[in-house]
Amino acid sequence: MTGTALQTTYGISCLAVLIVMGLGLVRAILGPSAFDRLMAVNMFGTKTVLLISVLGFLTGRPDFLDIALIYALVNFLGTIAVLRFFEGRRAPACYDQEATEANKD
Repeated sequence: MTGTALQTTYGISCLAVLIVMGLGLVRAILGPSAFDRLMAVNMFGTKTVLLISVLGFLTGRPDFLDIALIYALVNFLGTIAVLRFFEGRRAPACYDQEATEANKD
């Protein structure tokens, strides 16, 4: 591929990643449960890593990969920390299927 075609491909890839990130934000806002929101935020972080990597190659600065790797580690550790926080908590009764069924009887 020529340089111009490659830059166009990277530009289209960046646009596609931004669209997917927007959809992830919609899921994070509208998610019916905390875990859906957490997974949407985790997906947003993963797409951010991808966007940083593609932008690094688009601008000719492959050292952006180091930043992307650090961001990926922080995203992973943040997800684990939030999951540990929610591990000991019980979901509200409105999300608990058994509690909802028990109230109907």
